[in-house]
Amino acid sequence: MFVTKKSISRRTMLRGAGAAVALPLLDAMMPAYAPAATTAPVKRFGVVYHPNGVIYDEWLPKGVGSNFELSPTLKGLEPFKDKTIVVTGLFSDQAEALGDGGGDHSRACGSYLTGVHVKKSDSIVENAVSMDQIAAKAFERDTQLSSLQMTADENSLLGSCDLGYSCAYSSTVSWLTPTLPLMAENNPRVLFERMFGASDSTDPKVRAARLKQDRSLIDSVNERVSQLQRKLGKSDNRKVDDYLAALRDVERRIQKAEEQSSKELPDVTQPAGVPDSFEAHVRLLYDLQLLAYQSDLTRVITFMYGREQTGRPYPQIGVPEPHHPVTHHQGDPVKMDKCAKIQRYHIALFTEYLEKLRNTPDGDGSLLDHVILLFGSGISNSDRHTHGPLPTFLVGGGAGTLKGGRHLIYPEHTPLTNLQLTLLNKLGVPAEKLGDSTGQFNELSGL
Repeated sequence: MFVTKKSISRRTMLRGAGAAVALPLLDAMMPAYAPAATTAPVKRFGVVYHPNGVIYDEWLPKGVGSNFELSPTLKGLEPFKDKTIVVTGLFSDQAEALGDGGGDHSRACGSYLTGVHVKKSDSIVENAVSMDQIAAKAFERDTQLSSLQMTADENSLLGSCDLGYSCAYSSTVSWLTPTLPLMAENNPRVLFERMFGASDSTDPKVRAARLKQDRSLIDSVNERVSQLQRKLGKSDNRKVDDYLAALRDVERRIQKAEEQSSKELPDVTQPAGVPDSFEAHVRLLYDLQLLAYQSDLTRVITFMYGREQTGRPYPQIGVPEPHHPVTHHQGDPVKMDKCAKIQRYHIALFTEYLEKLRNTPDGDGSLLDHVILLFGSGISNSDRHTHGPLPTFLVGGGAGTLKGGRHLIYPEHTPLTNLQLTLLNKLGVPAEKLGDSTGQFNELSGL
């Protein structure tokens, strides 16, 4: 470690041309002359939501405890098995009809992080504060952004939604208050500017002029970077170089997507900044999450592969039909296989993200060592719209609070909120109750 009499503030920003670049965790940010071990690692939390349920038999692992085999759907997690906890037996009973009739998709997504039965109304929303926002509130004094909400789907409140329910329920899992949903953003440019600074105008002509300037965010702070690096040790300089290289790469890809999205395409409406490829879009969103964690801009992120009832087709993996209709397979093995393909595809993109987290140094370990990622869905059997047992797993070390490499099985109708309540406490956010929770799990840490 390069030691000086003074340490750099954890929240130091490099500013230039109206932008502010947060720095990754550096050795020079540790208290001067203090052993590294005295600085507790920063814990992060993320949610990855898979819409429309799963083929549960293809999802469920074989075996219990540490003696288990990953299922065909989860096989891609094998390189990260030691950091993975698959949890089965969890239910979201508050997503059941309870006298309200149809609307399983809206209730599944709306209740996912709150554990309450949402209000059925076209014009009025009523839910509860979601567990990610409880965590975000606790962390907001330490970060520039309290949380980020992302989606790879279109993010308007229009389109196909359950009859009698606001589209807000099926379009986000994050709720700041019982009546204020935090809508997920799908445009990487908007997210990038939210994280690192925006122009003074959202007018398309202004944006186009900005692109023509060919001036990157990194270019605008180059002088400040050079000044800073003269004060840093070899290890810190390497961290800064790697971080800024990743930042520049993300910015370049966003600019390329904007250039491509300005082209005339037949029968395609493409928002500026959104790549025309689903894979490129998801990878870009995952890279933005990585940058947000690495620079400690936020410690809480939710990401949705799609809104409930999404009709996205996946011709690139042999599923040209819309996702939601295919999930109503009625036992047709061909349709069931296509559903499983989509689930494996989402896992494959997720594992690319995990690899980057594992390769990104953070304090005395990696980002993967210090994050807790909850991956799952509010629907189990996609054909019958059941709300349990829900497909659920955790990845990450949680800064030493989680023991991976296990399959934990709980009695049926154990509330999903029991797991989420436990995670809040693992994150250092004291909580005694969440929605319909009935207790906490000691087993996550191997106790």
